[in-house]
Amino acid sequence: MEKLVIKGLPNRDFWRGRRVLLTGHTGFKGAWMLFWLEAMGARVTGCSLAPEQSEALFSHLHAPERLASETVDIRNCDEVASLVARARPEIVFHLAAQSLVRRGYSDPHGTFATNVHGTNNLLQALAQVNTALAIVVTTTDKVYRNSDDGRAFVETDPLGGHDPYSASKAACEMVVDGWRSRFATEGCGIATARAGNVIGGGDWAEDRLVPDAVRAWSSGETLKVRRPEATRPWQHVLEPLRGYLVLAEKLASGADMAPAYNFGPRSDSATVRKVLSLAADTFGDVRTDFADTPEGPAEAHALALDPTLAETDLGISGLWGLDQTVALTAKWYRDFLSGRRARELCEADCCAYLDAVRRSSMACVR
Repeated sequence: MEKLVIKGLPNRDFWRGRRVLLTGHTGFKGAWMLFWLEAMGARVTGCSLAPEQSEALFSHLHAPERLASETVDIRNCDEVASLVARARPEIVFHLAAQSLVRRGYSDPHGTFATNVHGTNNLLQALAQVNTALAIVVTTTDKVYRNSDDGRAFVETDPLGGHDPYSASKAACEMVVDGWRSRFATEGCGIATARAGNVIGGGDWAEDRLVPDAVRAWSSGETLKVRRPEATRPWQHVLEPLRGYLVLAEKLASGADMAPAYNFGPRSDSATVRKVLSLAADTFGDVRTDFADTPEGPAEAHALALDPTLAETDLGISGLWGLDQTVALTAKWYRDFLSGRRARELCEADCCAYLDAVRRSSMACVR
């Protein structure tokens, strides 16, 4: 009988009953990851601060019977060690971070403490318990030393950072590298995941493009945009999450994997102006004020990632182009604000995405 193999799709049998530690599970990307893990039957322990926003997506999505959710500050070494000792995870996704560039400027101490020391606290605790088979540490496309020439970065490019957030995430990469040989000797694979800018329904963080746009437009206000010509590798949140899951499976199998992977769209990066123009097409009659010259503290003007390595090693490539990604994101917010349930909207997006994976990647083996 033929057995269907879906290339580049997480294996539900692998995740069913698996002990997973997910840090940052109350954040935007963490809530979507938790939703996916719970749907596959994983036994998840969440480690995070309480959500910053009252309307946080996490509160709409998680299944209490499948989650041991703990409010733990990863900057506290003892709290992290105690949590890891209780959870004894087999798979670890480290998403907890201070993830905003402008907050990095206003709170550099907290940014470095969370992104550098917090990561070290977690890895030290995992090394002491020694139950993990795979560890995926998420960083960012901003870890690279950026000359703003628009060239797509590959994983072997030099790391750097011209602002506290970017520098802290580059330093996080160095922390992971410092622990790599220790975990290798214990049979645990570890890798970092560098994702481009993610968008999708349910992000309510301050100082992010789409949430800021939704807040302004839904209130009838004019959205003020400080860097309309900045380019970023935009992708739907489900795209890198699929990569993280497949990467964890490969690491747990003992496969010889690269130390880091880029997750981003194969197509060129797009400007902030372009993304907002597409969002406005779906969201309706809105007003936007684009600054003539860049405003605010320094940020990278051009960012792009080369995802070839993830395509080669993991069978992961972007499925949804920019137009579809932005349209789905804007529709999610429009429908949510019209009264539809967040869980229903997320389920619809997940089903559409999984169908796209199956259509593009299904192969038959005997």
